[in-house]
Amino acid sequence: MDRAANETREAFIASVPKAELHLHIEGSLEPEMMFELAKRNGVDLPYASVEEVREAYQFSNLQEFLDLYYLGMQALVEEQDFYDLTIAYLERVHRDNVRHVEIFFDPQGHTERGIAFETVITGILRALDEGKARLGISYKLIMCFLRHLSEEEAFATLEEAMPWLDRIDGVGLDSSEVGHPPEKFARVFAKCRELGLKLVAHAGEEGPPEYVWQALDVLEVDRIDHGNRALEDTALLERIVREGHTLTVCPLSNLKLCVIDHIAKSPVRTMLESRVKATVNSDDPSYFGGYINDNYRAVAEALDLSIEDIATLAANSFEGSFLDEAQKAAFVEEVHRVASSV
Repeated sequence: MDRAANETREAFIASVPKAELHLHIEGSLEPEMMFELAKRNGVDLPYASVEEVREAYQFSNLQEFLDLYYLGMQALVEEQDFYDLTIAYLERVHRDNVRHVEIFFDPQGHTERGIAFETVITGILRALDEGKARLGISYKLIMCFLRHLSEEEAFATLEEAMPWLDRIDGVGLDSSEVGHPPEKFARVFAKCRELGLKLVAHAGEEGPPEYVWQALDVLEVDRIDHGNRALEDTALLERIVREGHTLTVCPLSNLKLCVIDHIAKSPVRTMLESRVKATVNSDDPSYFGGYINDNYRAVAEALDLSIEDIATLAANSFEGSFLDEAQKAAFVEEVHRVASSV
């Protein structure tokens, strides 16, 4: 691609409206904020400087990342901390022309430290409401269960969440994947379905294609998070396409966690060519080296994506969201209008 064409593509990525469907709010905790909050709350961190934290951001697998992720969480103590974390993320992605977010939060990572569920969710919601009013970013909030913990503990978290279900749009499943198949949480997901919550689950990132099958058949999810390894199973891939399931792909996360060894091996192009409803997301941007537009740019350059490809990814992000049909249609129309002006 020549320089002018590349600049056109970069400008389109910057200007096209998009939704982010795979974002762990605790994973947007930048080292500077981690240090600031730790100092504010009297929390000791095993790092002497922001630079030491950044040096620690080298992972060879998911578990090594999670160890640091849970360590960073310790700086989050007060309601104001969760507000500061969330509003900082929203202000950052506003610059990337993100118009809608469906963010995950991990209450068990906080309640097990003695932080009240109410403290966590009120801070996050205060920021989300402000982001909607001031920045024009609509939102859905997804409460995740940590899969390395038991289903009984997930049920206990659901019980804590009951007074807040009018503000929680869905539930998800995250944390250590291998050895913790989706079927482990069949009963709690069935209960959440009865309560009218949307269902998503991480599957097929490090776990096998069988985990994706379980997410679809046992948990009956509305959306698959990651789903990379679904490409290894032809029958599974055909089903995903046939039933129109959305996959929330996280390219820089995949690279940082060594799910792929080069960004050019991102599954995004293969998914698009297979007619999978793929989306691009940042996952845990402060840990993985990039927010949503960084992820778009990385795969666009490495896979030589066209304007049409990028528009498809952006449109998919709205079509795969939990917005109502009218809202989806309006955003998709805007995506195509911006694309047609290039």
